[in-house]
Amino acid sequence: MKKLLLITLLISNYHMHGANFEVKMLNQGKDGVMVFEPSFLKINTGDTVTFIATDAAHNSASIPGMIPNGAGSWNGELSRDISVTFDVPGIYGYQCTPHAMMAMVGVIQVDDNIENLDAVKFTASSFKSIFVMNQSRLDDLLSKF
Repeated sequence: MKKLLLITLLISNYHMHGANFEVKMLNQGKDGVMVFEPSFLKINTGDTVTFIATDAAHNSASIPGMIPNGAGSWNGELSRDISVTFDVPGIYGYQCTPHAMMAMVGVIQVDDNIENLDAVKFTASSFKSIFVMNQSRLDDLLSKF
């Protein structure tokens, strides 16, 4: 009985704190230049993503119009790690602000919720007009839904 209670407490403690994920901000990665790696994550409510400033002069910032209603936005400093905890289910689009025109973007799905997918795709259709390279990167990420 004590073992069962201990296991239950450990499992509930794990779920209360959520998992931690890392996304590297890179000049060059497996998907080309100016990338987040991985550029797509599926996580659970309460999980935290730490964006690692692997290479200098990058940040992670949410894209206005590409986060769920009620979710908090974020805007990390250049060349600094930033940790974001995702408490609202849905789809989140994010960018490296100085390299947005190079399509340095990523997508995070929290839970199985895709209620804001149409809004994200609508915003993406105009946002990607600033891309001077990798024009299909955001579409490729959003095609996973």
